[in-house]
Amino acid sequence: MYSYPFKLETPFVAVDGIIKVFDGKRFLGIVLIERKNAPHGMALPGGFVEIGESVEDALVREMREETSLEVQDIRLFGVYSDPERDPRFHTVSITFECIAQGMPKGADDAKVAHIVPLEEIPWNRLVFDHAKILQDFVRGK
Repeated sequence: MYSYPFKLETPFVAVDGIIKVFDGKRFLGIVLIERKNAPHGMALPGGFVEIGESVEDALVREMREETSLEVQDIRLFGVYSDPERDPRFHTVSITFECIAQGMPKGADDAKVAHIVPLEEIPWNRLVFDHAKILQDFVRGK
């Protein structure tokens, strides 16, 4: 590993997934999780990128760990980097859109995983900056 001649401080890198769930060709909604850990509330599934892991591999792993879904058709949605987005520390979220078939099951950091139709997104329960991300998504950013 490279040794820097200075103290290196940088935000944590995370991934979030907007999982669009289909039953055949019928769109059912997106997956939101109820968080086990603080901050409590509803969130997009996601988590931190591990050292030596690509962001795409981190997305697939985190989606599987938190929702038990295998995602495909992964596309970059956007990067969200507001220093205040996470009350614990500064994170940068690389957010992806992806699709899945089947019913999610909450696991790992997710107490429960839900399929939520777009018109039923619980805006007042969303944590982090996930309301902004989903507003961008609904508006077709």
